[in-house]
Amino acid sequence: MKKRILYIGNDLQVNSFTVTYISFFSKMLRKEGYKVKTASTRNNKALRLAEMIGLIARFKDSTDVVLIDTYGAMNFYYAYLVGKTCKLFDLEYIPILHGGNLPERLENSRKLSKSLFGNAKVNIAPSHFLHDIFQKHGFNNTEIIPNAIKSDNYPFKKRSSFRPKLLWVRRFQKRYNPFMALKVLRILKQSYPDASLCMVGPEKDGTMASCKKLAEKYDLEVRFTGKLRKKHWAELSRNYDFFINTTSVDNTPISVIEAMSLGLAIVSTDVGGMPMLIENGHDGILVPEDDEKIMANEIIKIIEDPEKGEKICLNARDKVDQFDWDLVKEQWNRVLN
Repeated sequence: MKKRILYIGNDLQVNSFTVTYISFFSKMLRKEGYKVKTASTRNNKALRLAEMIGLIARFKDSTDVVLIDTYGAMNFYYAYLVGKTCKLFDLEYIPILHGGNLPERLENSRKLSKSLFGNAKVNIAPSHFLHDIFQKHGFNNTEIIPNAIKSDNYPFKKRSSFRPKLLWVRRFQKRYNPFMALKVLRILKQSYPDASLCMVGPEKDGTMASCKKLAEKYDLEVRFTGKLRKKHWAELSRNYDFFINTTSVDNTPISVIEAMSLGLAIVSTDVGGMPMLIENGHDGILVPEDDEKIMANEIIKIIEDPEKGEKICLNARDKVDQFDWDLVKEQWNRVLN
């Protein structure tokens, strides 16, 4: 009999930029025959926490295991309190590690981290990046299961030529450094007056407004779409040739995996778990953090040498196969059962 699961995360009913891909993952688990309840749909932080804790108490007798989406910022405290509640009711729980800033949390909140991660049935890391760091901190109950996508939802477009058309997909937040994308575009515009950028994602901390001002100041062709459903930005991607990831902290972001599946040329900062996702020069390009000049130059190299770009994109698409749900689900079935 399949386990009865309570999945704790931010299920905000938009298949896009919530802090977790809970909507996708819970749907896939249900198709595997698991009974899955999710929380929380609340935008208000206090109500969200109350709903999370309340559902554990309410369904403690009809739940076998609790999945907890876990990040390194404010969400960490939610995860900690959820873990404590699970222990109170003698429920097994599994933190799913997402945040590229979790290593900092392990250092700064050692006691809370020991309580949350040390008492878990298992901690699930999406890559060797977080897995190895958790192991070094003594959390030997950590395993790797990659982030998953349904590859069929992200159809590959073969590109044999490349235009200076850039796509950026993330929340507008300082840690993701959206300003770097504009700086890259400004450099490209010197050689390619028709260079353009599309930035997909919701406002988080005021950086979108600042980016709009910067684009206007330098007369840059930038489209700001706001929040989009995944299928919509996947369709939008066909109009662009490069996916640029400008972040200063990262793990193995789903957006990059999706872009690899779509056939976009990936150019990313070399931070966090990115070197474990992208093999530089083989299935993407890695550049130093906050170095718009090198990123722009790497884009120009691919424009001028499209055969190189084509090989990189084909290699990236081959790599994405390992993230397909049909493979990843077997690992989850093993852990859960």
